[in-house]
Amino acid sequence: MSFRRVAVIGGSGFIGRYVVEDVAQSGAVVTVIGRHATEAMFLRPMGGVGQVALVNASLAEEDVLKAALRDCEAVVNCAGILHEGGGQTFDLLHHQGPARLARIAKAAGASHFVHISALGADANSPSSYARSKAAGELAVREVFPAATILRPSVVFGPEDQFFNRFASMACTLPFLPLIGGGLTRFQPVFVNDVADAVEAALEQETARGRTFELCGPKVYSFKELMEMMLLEIRRKKTLVSLPFGLASLKATFLEWLPNPPLTRDQVKLLQRDNVLAPGALTLLDLGVTPTAVELVLPMYMDRFRKGGRWAA
Repeated sequence: MSFRRVAVIGGSGFIGRYVVEDVAQSGAVVTVIGRHATEAMFLRPMGGVGQVALVNASLAEEDVLKAALRDCEAVVNCAGILHEGGGQTFDLLHHQGPARLARIAKAAGASHFVHISALGADANSPSSYARSKAAGELAVREVFPAATILRPSVVFGPEDQFFNRFASMACTLPFLPLIGGGLTRFQPVFVNDVADAVEAALEQETARGRTFELCGPKVYSFKELMEMMLLEIRRKKTLVSLPFGLASLKATFLEWLPNPPLTRDQVKLLQRDNVLAPGALTLLDLGVTPTAVELVLPMYMDRFRKGGRWAA
């Protein structure tokens, strides 16, 4: 990578930390921007002394963002949320924020802008999450036409909020719910592959101005993913079908929790498959070979086994 300085917004998050590691290993100075970036001290050892700088800023703080992006040649936006809470709204994080970042990056003279959106981003979706992702893509492209947009499917890896959450539930509940019968199809993508896609998007001029859908090599139903997870943690749990209507009713109450396990908007998302669209550009077009779930899941699910990671 030929860049001297790269900014990674949301660099302390699940995907962002892997992007920071890849960019730092390329030799670039990395400015990590986030609401609580200075608390992410685990990022500093990813580079040499002074190579990784941590800046506290929200996507609403334009002056701070302008100062942080002033000398950056490339900007990567990894910021995003799965549910709204407090001042963290879909509109700010997925629409207005990315638009602001793209405008500031353009004005600062950045040559590359990589925006991580989401598979299923759709202006006509019943889900507010998916609509906000689509609005963000459009806003970024209007300001920074050469931006590269990456749309990952469900992202898995050691710190994910998918397999880890359901494995944790399996340790305490006598059953696991299959929303909509568990028939919704997914094409999970490994977090390292997403980070490699970001690096490729920064390196390859042919990636500029294009949109890539980041998916793993195989499609699974939600039920199949739960069965795979249970097999890895060596726990037998009943899988109970939960109709979408009942799941939405349950989510009405769960939304009041500080970190809700399910929201009504997520139930709407689950009513559509989350798989690669026909004819879409993929990881392979970026030179990245997708990694299968089966190869990675055993590496971080073993801690949920009875007796712990080293149980016989």
